[in-house]
Amino acid sequence: MASTTQQSHPSFPSRPYSNTLHGKLPERSAPGFSASAHPSTRETARIERERQERERAQGGGSANPNSNPLSTITDEQRDEVNEAFTLFDVNQDSRIDYHEFKVALKALGFDLPKSEILSLLTTHGTPSSSAKTSPTPGKLQITLQAFQNIAAGLIAARDPRDEILRAFALFDVDDKGTISIDDLRRVSRELGEGLEEDELQAMIEEFDLEGKGGVSREEFVNICMG
Repeated sequence: MASTTQQSHPSFPSRPYSNTLHGKLPERSAPGFSASAHPSTRETARIERERQERERAQGGGSANPNSNPLSTITDEQRDEVNEAFTLFDVNQDSRIDYHEFKVALKALGFDLPKSEILSLLTTHGTPSSSAKTSPTPGKLQITLQAFQNIAAGLIAARDPRDEILRAFALFDVDDKGTISIDDLRRVSRELGEGLEEDELQAMIEEFDLEGKGGVSREEFVNICMG
């Protein structure tokens, strides 16, 4: 990757995912558009691939069923999982119902259809303490531990490219296929970073491999995945 200057400029900050469900979704940081962030992203992906390969080699193609799913995700991701659960556990009884479960997963980036939510409730849900008869799947509740295991499994199975494209969309809100200096300027302003014009321009020039005045979707993916 060619760089037009050795002059240091600030890393572009991460931007929280937008909150759309009644303003209640927790913020979730997307990968930052910065050179310094990319080696960490690539290293994390590499470590995860190596871990999965070791598990396949040792377990005949599947992970140890007795392993803790939370061990497959980062500390930051565990914090996000706990934050999402706490946000929707309104009565603070360490249980969430169907609707709370669905939006809590959506807050983490998993907009699952009703059929999958009900399937997860059937497998992992428990009746409420006040239930007098066997409840239907939609009436079951998810405990904190069950939510942690479910969310960790979904996060570990997520395609890194999907995450990167989701981050790209936070910049390219017009879906034009490139991140322009206008996009950087807008996000910088929204975050209150106050980056100078020459700093924004330097960031575009560093990653714009084709010299078209913006960073394409594929360029962004290649930068993040190395």
